[in-house]
Amino acid sequence: MGADLELVVGGRPIRFPAIWLRDNCPCPDCLAPGTGQKLKDITDIPNGLAITRTEDAGESVLVTFAPDQHRSAFPRAWLEDHALGDGADGDGRTEDDKELWLPADLGPETGLPAMSWPSYLAGGKAEALEAVLRVGFVLLSGVPAEPGRVLEVAASFGYVRETNYGRLFDVRVEPAPGNLAFTSRAIRPHTDNPYRDPVPTVQLLHCLRAAGEGGDTGLVDGFAAAADFRAADPESFGTLARTPVSFGYVDKETELRASLPLIQLSPSGRVRGVRFNNRSMRPLRRPYAEVTAFYAAYRRWAELLAQPGRQLTVRLAPGDCLVFDNTRVLHARTAFSMSPRSPGRHLQGCYADLDGLASTLAVLTREEGS
Repeated sequence: MGADLELVVGGRPIRFPAIWLRDNCPCPDCLAPGTGQKLKDITDIPNGLAITRTEDAGESVLVTFAPDQHRSAFPRAWLEDHALGDGADGDGRTEDDKELWLPADLGPETGLPAMSWPSYLAGGKAEALEAVLRVGFVLLSGVPAEPGRVLEVAASFGYVRETNYGRLFDVRVEPAPGNLAFTSRAIRPHTDNPYRDPVPTVQLLHCLRAAGEGGDTGLVDGFAAAADFRAADPESFGTLARTPVSFGYVDKETELRASLPLIQLSPSGRVRGVRFNNRSMRPLRRPYAEVTAFYAAYRRWAELLAQPGRQLTVRLAPGDCLVFDNTRVLHARTAFSMSPRSPGRHLQGCYADLDGLASTLAVLTREEGS
């Protein structure tokens, strides 16, 4: 009798604690068929749990537990897939699960992650969604340049995140703008809505009308930048990863604020999010020494993000719809001209979330493999 299970699976020795095995017992008394939800609470598992017997059943291992003689059958393949280890964050959101890039990496041979809307609807959805999770964005062309169509794109993979800007928002010059996005000014690389916790994790921008001159869109891989920043200046990287920064937004009907670091790390210390928007930052209220250290690091980080070689420039044409990860990819735009003879640049946007996108991709992948 022992507290662990030790066996060789896939040619390597692995070891599992009895309590871990019992908590993950796949029998129908412990795990709901269909949903995979646990039917037993941790407090339902007996104290002093031990393994009294193991049996080799070919593709499975049978385990008997004391003191209640409960029996569990664990497929060897499942045990191999769930072998204990360190460093795995498990949700696919960190830099380790991404393809980091510079614009030069998306050249003629590899190309941009792009697809036509008809191809997306005709079976290309999984490929496009996988690009958002892996590379951080996908450019869909040929989405009818009609108001409201961006909501259909979002609904094709998830749910629209409604905010104070509504389910749908227009990005165009307004007479009395409540946000600098609604002007013709250049906007530097940033992430949207840093004053929310959680932020909308997916953003969509659909071009209805392009500017006559200017108005080009820029994209920066924040995860690639963070990896380079950590390698070049680990002390500054650490400062930004541990210093909470306050962001805020106020208008006549709204008041929002959130306080989180500019670089967010997973429990194992891997980059899982960037939050960068100078327009929305509020005064930092930390001890003097922390404030001076933060500003030195903040300046280095901003300079790195602004390097010309990091920004991919895309000129959106009517019908183009950009779908991107707002926790990873910073977006920008160049200034554009306005004239009485030109109706001006007009995009429509909405927000969605990565969990809905990832769920849709997982179901599509499961269906394709069945």
